Amino acid sequence: MSDCDRRDFCKTLSCSLVGGLAVFAGTGGAAPVNAKEHGLEGKGGSVKTTEKVTAVIAKVKSQEGSCGMGHKVGDETRFTESGVEGRICIHALYSMLPAVFAMLFDAQFPWLDDPDTKTHACPDAYNPVVFEITRVREG
Repeated sequence: MSDCDRRDFCKTLSCSLVGGLAVFAGTGGAAPVNAKEHGLEGKGGSVKTTEKVTAVIAKVKSQEGSCGMGHKVGDETRFTESGVEGRICIHALYSMLPAVFAMLFDAQFPWLDDPDTKTHACPDAYNPVVFEITRVREG
């Protein structure tokens, strides 16, 4: 499957079928989600843009205790279709990857105030690290 075919497939596949992490996946040239029809008016899921997502960045917003990977506030990891740039704890990566993948392919999370930014907590409850995951668009 070529890169273009894979991207088109991922953009048309509803994320609700892939684990229920997002309600709607963006679809290339298709019409935007009808926010009123789905009860999403005024929520992050009602926003649709035509700018392509080029990357997703996970930035450490807070860190308490002793992080085994040594994450500190301000550390960033960049995710693109071709890979991961930067250091990230395998446990945090594993837990955030579904959301990162969904955001990379323009899925919408209707409960977010800003449809391009969400927070994600590391699964280590004794040494919590909170990441801000941000979608980067071209332009």
